[in-house]
Amino acid sequence: MTKKRDIHVVPHDEGWATKKEGAGRAGSVSDTQKDAIERARDQARREHVEVVIHRKDGTIRDSDSYGNDPNPPKDRRH
Repeated sequence: MTKKRDIHVVPHDEGWATKKEGAGRAGSVSDTQKDAIERARDQARREHVEVVIHRKDGTIRDSDSYGNDPNPPKDRRH
């Protein structure tokens, strides 16, 4: 089974971009990080992948899984 490519929210010359892992170009560009995150989450829900949110310096700020997470949080009890 091939791994689906996660969606990253990254800084862009024109604001913030969504970019699939391994892609050469941005999928979409937004003025604000908030708008880019919303677009990435919508796409991740459809594709059942993870959203990885970066800071302006490129480091990872946060991530959210919208698929079958192989490593769910251990602090949540079902």
